[in-house]
Amino acid sequence: MRRRQSSVTTEVPVHGQEHLSPVQEAENSVHRRTRARVEHALSRLKNWKVLRDCRLKGDGVHQAALGIARLHNMALTG
Repeated sequence: MRRRQSSVTTEVPVHGQEHLSPVQEAENSVHRRTRARVEHALSRLKNWKVLRDCRLKGDGVHQAALGIARLHNMALTG
């Protein structure tokens, strides 16, 4: 079975390495955008009081996150 090599590398070439191919550049671009969206979503969730309270208790984060996700999906569908 052939394993796919990860193409996530730095944009600045290290001594002895060549520049990224156009395919690798495109994959990195998609990866950066996706990662930024996820990090922004997580930072927003951390600001919500219900999650802040659950983090202090230590046991209710999962249920609170599910409830918030359901409310968010309901808001999106109208």
